[in-house]
Amino acid sequence: MPVPTESLSSARSVPWVVLALVFLVSLPAVTTRLYASDEIEYFAYLRSLYFDRDLQFENEYRYFYDRNIARAHSFKETFIDFVTPTGHRRNFAPIGSAVLWAPFFAVADAGVRAARFFGSGVAADGFSRPYISAITYASAAYGFLALVLSAIAARHVTGVTAGALAAVCFGTPLVFYMYVAPGFSHANSAFAVAAFVVAWMYVRDRWSPAGVAALGALAALMGMVREQDLFIALGPAIDYAVTMGQAVREGRRSLVEMLGTAAVGVVAGVICFLPQAIAYLTLNGYVGPSPVVQQKMTWTSPHAWRVLMSPDNGWFFWTPLAVPALVGLIALAFKGSPERRWIGTVCLIMVATQIYVSGSVNTWAGAGSFGQRRLVGLTVFLVIGLAALLQMARTGWARVAVNAIVVICVWWNLGLIAQFATGMMDRNRMEPAPNAYNNFVTVPLEFPGLAYRYVFDRQSFYQSRTPAPH
Repeated sequence: MPVPTESLSSARSVPWVVLALVFLVSLPAVTTRLYASDEIEYFAYLRSLYFDRDLQFENEYRYFYDRNIARAHSFKETFIDFVTPTGHRRNFAPIGSAVLWAPFFAVADAGVRAARFFGSGVAADGFSRPYISAITYASAAYGFLALVLSAIAARHVTGVTAGALAAVCFGTPLVFYMYVAPGFSHANSAFAVAAFVVAWMYVRDRWSPAGVAALGALAALMGMVREQDLFIALGPAIDYAVTMGQAVREGRRSLVEMLGTAAVGVVAGVICFLPQAIAYLTLNGYVGPSPVVQQKMTWTSPHAWRVLMSPDNGWFFWTPLAVPALVGLIALAFKGSPERRWIGTVCLIMVATQIYVSGSVNTWAGAGSFGQRRLVGLTVFLVIGLAALLQMARTGWARVAVNAIVVICVWWNLGLIAQFATGMMDRNRMEPAPNAYNNFVTVPLEFPGLAYRYVFDRQSFYQSRTPAPH
């Protein structure tokens, strides 16, 4: 089922060298620290496996606790005092971010040891600044690669890239999790999902066994970075099933051949998921997430509507750019060639899986985090949808209106980052009217001081302050 649009190779027209240089210049903006318990859990996998060759996390947890880095939300009681039935400390996080960070961590370790050979006093212990910096820069790099891959996908489907790419970069929480809080898994999630989607666009032309195996491996990576992202594989699975039915009916391929190819993908996925399965078994005594995680799930997804529409922490309030992007995806599913419409439909299915899973979590709001962070993995679909919308609104007032909406949405996101980091807002919930006042009045007035603090006094952020009057 080939796609009668531009080939993926046409994405080479994008000035990748320029984008890469811009990204490299932006690296000093990356915040090279770990702070939240989630970040420490992701890091603990990597440091423990690399240095201790085990999954005993007590020394990693104590390092951050003893230095007053991890003291909030009953960290000691949850992660140090409690021992699982297998004799290990809890880790609610999956292992995928550690896998992605590992090459950067290894380079940092080699650099530290070389520096020590020449007399440096930097500790080669996995905790010192070069190691922490390495993984934060790694997340920023994976966020950048997510944008590159998203641009490739968008150009393949729509032929439009630049405007959508810039808007999604600065108009969604991805930029926050690349530069302000890169120790989380969300930039890595955006990369893993984008890689999977681009691979699907390549593979679906022929559905070769090698291509399907690659899809299976990338699906495993998605699940190891964030378990919920594994549900995205449902979209290509449906696409394959439809292709199989058509190919068998038309006599182009046999049912045995198609089922065999599917089996290759499943086997590849299972093999690549083994690191996570072993981690589950080691920590929990069975292959599956911690009981604490499982107890949060209600699989009827009672909170799906709130994930989208709640004024407290709904996606459309935190990230209004998602609205025009989804409009573009819906239009893609109903306009154009049959193949283009089918791609849009499958993309919507993949988006829907994440809304469903996020709505199934009792802690759907993600209180205390920036934005609907469980949906950052949808970056590639936002770029595709916004590109489709920009393609349709090519001239006249439609173009002006879409561009104006995009600019406002980008500023909303950047303003919320400023509010969140400085304590102008309640980090546990949105308050649309006060947040709007701060975004369009307070933040512009304070922008020079905020920019100076971010460059020269970044540790001053996340300190409490009295919200500005509204």
